[in-house]
Order: sequence, then structure tokens, then C-alpha cells
Amino acid sequence: MSVAFRKDGVRQVRQSQSICDLYTTSASEFPQARRWFKRIKVISLGSKKCGKSCLIKRYCENKFIPEYFATTGVDYGVKSATVRKERVRVNFWDLSGDPEHFEVRNEFYRDCEGAILVFDVGDRRSFNELSNWVTEVKRFGARDDILLIVCGNKVDKPGREVSESEGQAWAQSCGFTYFDTSASTGENVDAMFNFLFSAAVLNTQKC
Repeated sequence: MSVAFRKDGVRQVRQSQSICDLYTTSASEFPQARRWFKRIKVISLGSKKCGKSCLIKRYCENKFIPEYFATTGVDYGVKSATVRKERVRVNFWDLSGDPEHFEVRNEFYRDCEGAILVFDVGDRRSFNELSNWVTEVKRFGARDDILLIVCGNKVDKPGREVSESEGQAWAQSCGFTYFDTSASTGENVDAMFNFLFSAAVLNTQKC
């Protein structure tokens, strides 16, 4: 599902070509127990074309589609996971990085337990814009304890402009955790999401 607004302000909900039903699951996966015990809301942040949607698809379906399909507004999906021996329902909100959809995505920052903050290691501009994304998410209602995981994506491609050490240094200076990732090969994708889910569940247990 994707959410967008027309220029006249009318809200539209429509099927998206980018992540339509790519990782939607239901309680039928667990016929023995249909009640969910926990819910985690996770959003994706980052400039357009840095691979946010591809990281989610790689984790949820273990697939990679090399063609680029821009996210229109917001895409939504659900995936089950076992975290700290608990069954968890993860609600993914994949937000467009296009400035044109700023008014759409800023409605989805509230009540998020976690976020992936993604940049393309071969595009320094996307790295330089990370601070703007942190400012935006905090300005428009993200909770104070939201977990932000920085992903230096597309590490499989030649022409790297941002080193792993530089990405780690920036993340550490902000108090975030950093992962080099590749949606294409799957490098560190499961590790990154599992870390995020585990930390988010631990955070909710402290509340």
C-alpha cells in the first residue's frame, strides 16, 4: 500500500509498484496462536535512490530487484519475527526520500520504536544529508528514545566515496549504531534488522 497526496490536498491510498505486498504476512503463519504479543513500528529514512526499499525487501523476502522503482509517498508492510524469544509483529513504513513527499512522510514519525537511516556509500551527497533527516524526524514528533540505525548501503558496488570508518565515526558521534550493508548481496542486512528489533523490544520492556 502507498499513501500520497494530490496537489489539491486529497489523500490517496493505492497499490504501489515498489513494495506492494512484498512482505505482508498475517497471523495465519501461526495457526496455533493468532494473538500478537508485541508490535514494533519501524520507518526508513534517507535520500532517494539509496536503497531503503531494497533493504526491507531483502530482509523480508531474501530477494533483490535491481530495477529502481521510486516509493510514492509511503509504502507499508508487515513481517513477523521472533525477538528475544517473543513473537513480534514488525510494521514497516517505508518513507519516500523525495522532497516532494515531505508533507506525506512527516505524518508517520510519531510512535516509532526504530528507524533505519540509509545512505549510499557511493554518493557522498546522501551521506551529507543524514543530519537533515535526523533533524526532520525529531522535529515532527519522533519519540525521544527512537532507535536510529545508520546503514551505509550498496557496499558491493565500486566507486565508494564514504568509507566504513567515516560512516562509523559519524554514527558514533550521534550515539547511533552503524552497519555497512548491501541489499544486492544481503551483506549485514539480517544482522542490522535483528539488532534493531532486539534493541527496540528491550526498550519497550524498560517502559
